Amino acid sequence: MDFSALNEALAFKSYDQIADICDTLMLQVASEGVAFHDEWPYAIHLLGHIYINDIARFLWKKIPLAVKESQPEVSAVWKIGQRLWMKDYGGVHEAIREFNWSPQTQGMVVAFSELYTKRMFELLLSAYSTISIQDTALFLGMNEDDATNYALQQGWSVDPASRMLTVKKQAVATEQKLDHSKLQRLTEYVFHLEH
Repeated sequence: MDFSALNEALAFKSYDQIADICDTLMLQVASEGVAFHDEWPYAIHLLGHIYINDIARFLWKKIPLAVKESQPEVSAVWKIGQRLWMKDYGGVHEAIREFNWSPQTQGMVVAFSELYTKRMFELLLSAYSTISIQDTALFLGMNEDDATNYALQQGWSVDPASRMLTVKKQAVATEQKLDHSKLQRLTEYVFHLEH
């Protein structure tokens, strides 16, 4: 099997392309009738889907039981997927930390962890105006001091007495371009309504 495209994507840290590359390779190999289950990089394949925010339940169901039992890393990646599915935000970080990842998957797991932390921070940013330090730490998968420092670096403020963080909403810059054709259509529309 030729995994050169996959190895290249891993080398260049193009993790958002891993799922598509693996899906294409799997279809190609399966259509040729080649037995591939023993040497297939299921952990990378699953992680590629999880990286692009796809839980990949159907891929998990296609993995032979023998592979699931003999490759603990595959089960460890699936544990991350399960936590995502259950919206167990802190559990995602726990599942990442509790396994000793192989060198092949280590870089991708670290990149996913950073991406997931950013996604969770954006979720907090859009959903809260104030949030407890404890809840922030849970969502970000950090201890309370690190979560507080992370939030402070993003411009949030902290009230030490109540142990609450005040969210600093990002200013949404909307640029409106004055387009004469739009102004003309609006004028015609208003004129039509008045007459």
